[in-house]
Amino acid sequence: MAGCCGSEVKFDGLSAAFKRVLWAVIAINGTMFLVELSAGMLAGSQALKADALDFLGDTVTYSISLFVIGMPLVWRSRAALFKGLSLGLMGLWVLGSTLYQILLLGVPRAELMGAIGFLALAANLASVLLLLKYREGDANVRSVWLCSRNDAIGNVAVILAASGVWAMETAWPDLIVAAVMAGLFFWSAVQVVRQARGELRTAALPAE
Repeated sequence: MAGCCGSEVKFDGLSAAFKRVLWAVIAINGTMFLVELSAGMLAGSQALKADALDFLGDTVTYSISLFVIGMPLVWRSRAALFKGLSLGLMGLWVLGSTLYQILLLGVPRAELMGAIGFLALAANLASVLLLLKYREGDANVRSVWLCSRNDAIGNVAVILAASGVWAMETAWPDLIVAAVMAGLFFWSAVQVVRQARGELRTAALPAE
């Protein structure tokens, strides 16, 4: 992975090819948010709902990334900082809703969890492949890669949770996966915020 705040110049997203990739990934994630949120409600799955929230977060952050391309470093870094803080807030939401689900003790529908998990994984693998060559950019570009990577990992986790729910007939595998995904949100937020702060410090230095 790229350094958090190195002094070397990093790709800033200013290319027609990257913009086309962002538009495609925005469409994929927006569609999957609606599909997975609906499925999560039908299945009573907290892991599906958490993953749907990740799709929504990605749709918003990718749109912000697209908007600030070409702007000065300070604005791109501020956008990345906002996205990093948003990832942290999503992690808090997932943790809170997971605790709520534990109190309800409802068992989700494993078969629907698994089917939607595979569909979401296919969508996210497509996004990851599209963004793979742009993963070492500045904080704004890198945050896009991290969000996509989180989605793919989250989908594998949802599939594993569905298998656990089916085998054990308990909601605990689903809840554990949701908690792990919350931790992934927090870790990605730390990486993005750290790199964005480093770039903000660089942007504040007087030009030589």
